[in-house]
Amino acid sequence: MSTMNDDRPLQNTTDHHDAPLEKDFTNGYGHGNMNNNNFAMGAEESNGAALNRIRTAGSISISPELFEKLYLSPENRVKGDLRKTFGNPTPIALVGFLLSLTPLSCDLMGWRGAGGNGASDTAAYFFFGGVLMILGAIGEWIIGNTFPFVVFGTFGAFWLTFGGTLVPSFNAYGAYVTTPAQMAGQDGNPGNPLGLQAPAFNASFAFFLVFMGLVCLVFLVCSLRTNITFFLIFLSLVGAFGCLAGAYWNLALASENPTNTSAAKRARQLVVAGGAFSFVTSMAGWWIFFAIMLASLDFPFSIPVGDLSHIIKGASEKQKFKDAV
Repeated sequence: MSTMNDDRPLQNTTDHHDAPLEKDFTNGYGHGNMNNNNFAMGAEESNGAALNRIRTAGSISISPELFEKLYLSPENRVKGDLRKTFGNPTPIALVGFLLSLTPLSCDLMGWRGAGGNGASDTAAYFFFGGVLMILGAIGEWIIGNTFPFVVFGTFGAFWLTFGGTLVPSFNAYGAYVTTPAQMAGQDGNPGNPLGLQAPAFNASFAFFLVFMGLVCLVFLVCSLRTNITFFLIFLSLVGAFGCLAGAYWNLALASENPTNTSAAKRARQLVVAGGAFSFVTSMAGWWIFFAIMLASLDFPFSIPVGDLSHIIKGASEKQKFKDAV
């Protein structure tokens, strides 16, 4: 008969196909289903071996609320074990977003003499905003999280676009310099800085910001199934893109008529307002990034993000309730 001081080597008898690992929802763990309890001690194994099973069975399954906090998406079931194989890509995408937007928001508000619409951080838009968010989007796609995949991919492309617009060799604004007087002395220079003052350039770029705001409005509605913090991010982004679009249209008016000082003043005010909205976005993003990192490392404490997934029920969940009734 074995005792608690059994000296025999402990054997790892874990069934890797059935053990509830972290982020595993394939067998219904975390939903009150205890029919497949893998921690039951069989009569033929020692207490020490059973204890070893408990220790080596992997992390406990996570709740739907924690899943939503980690992945910024309600729990969804996907085929395979990719979530147990790959790390959580959400934090790295958030880092790319935050280290691009937070400095930009400070630039737009003109803190400490900053300005230039964030041109000093062009490289950050490529390598943090673009690269890290695209990598995060690919990671979300691999593990089957559609909503964060679309969000991160969209903003990764946005930062690459915004950074590319600021690079002279892309000729985004230089193409609007068409008069011989303005082109004089700029032969072979695709990034004529006078293009930044062209009414057509400012009016055209504003439309890109308008439709980025529209995309964020769609994300805002969808985020009602995630959490309050994520909802606040998209709410403030809608305001930021709206203000910045208005700023560029007013810059176009001021460029057309230099005596239109009211348009120039409104443009400056809207740029500051857009920076303020984006700063709110950044602070909410830093909060949710901190919350995800704490949850990822299983800290003994957590910070709330205002889970909404249990308030607005999904269509499949409602159907299951109807079928049960």
